[in-house]
Amino acid sequence: MAEYKTMGSVGVGSRAAAIDEGLRAHMSKTYGLMSIAMLITGAVAYIVGNNDAMLAAIFGTPLKWVVMFAPLVVVFAFSAMINRLSAGAAQLVFWGFSALMGLSISYIFAVYTGISIAQTFLVTAIAFASLSLWGYTTKKDISGWGSFLIMGVIGLILASIINIFLGSPAIQFAVSALGVLIFAGLTAYDTQRLKNEYIQMAQYGESEWLAKSAIMGALSLYLNFLNMFMFLLQFMGARE
Repeated sequence: MAEYKTMGSVGVGSRAAAIDEGLRAHMSKTYGLMSIAMLITGAVAYIVGNNDAMLAAIFGTPLKWVVMFAPLVVVFAFSAMINRLSAGAAQLVFWGFSALMGLSISYIFAVYTGISIAQTFLVTAIAFASLSLWGYTTKKDISGWGSFLIMGVIGLILASIINIFLGSPAIQFAVSALGVLIFAGLTAYDTQRLKNEYIQMAQYGESEWLAKSAIMGALSLYLNFLNMFMFLLQFMGARE
């Protein structure tokens, strides 16, 4: 009986160790995919943002509305179609989406100084890493934050669209301040969610699901980082 108990505890310990190792590999892949997407976004934004002719062709014409709203349409469509896509196809869509996002934010290089953009990016990276680490390591269950944060995001989108036509500095300030707080919370929330989802699904060993989960996780974290950066830029960015 003692031998059976020992073998059982060894088996449980080995399984827990395997899940823990798999979790670290899964999260590393998720952060890796996110980092590549950020590089694509940054490269496209920098190239277009420093080309006056391209900026004028995009943001000086009605095409700017397509560029502004296309990423929102793509991200909703991508989320709805992910189950019908292969992992490889989903990754290609993610790369394409990150390039489209780069195009949509390229105007920042014409509005803000390069130094202030770099400083804001650094501050965002430090804040994001700290919040994500906390979400990964905390023992506190923050799953209850999800519904409130998502409602906050919907409110931000609606307020931002309305303010496109109103042009109110007060509304813009409020949206930016709330945006930083909401996406800071989402960074910690999504990190814990991705960790818990992996632990729950790892026992089934579905490689296709795990690959898609890493891509969708990278998309969530990517959007949190990018939105936090854009809202912080409203406060920290020095205009040209």
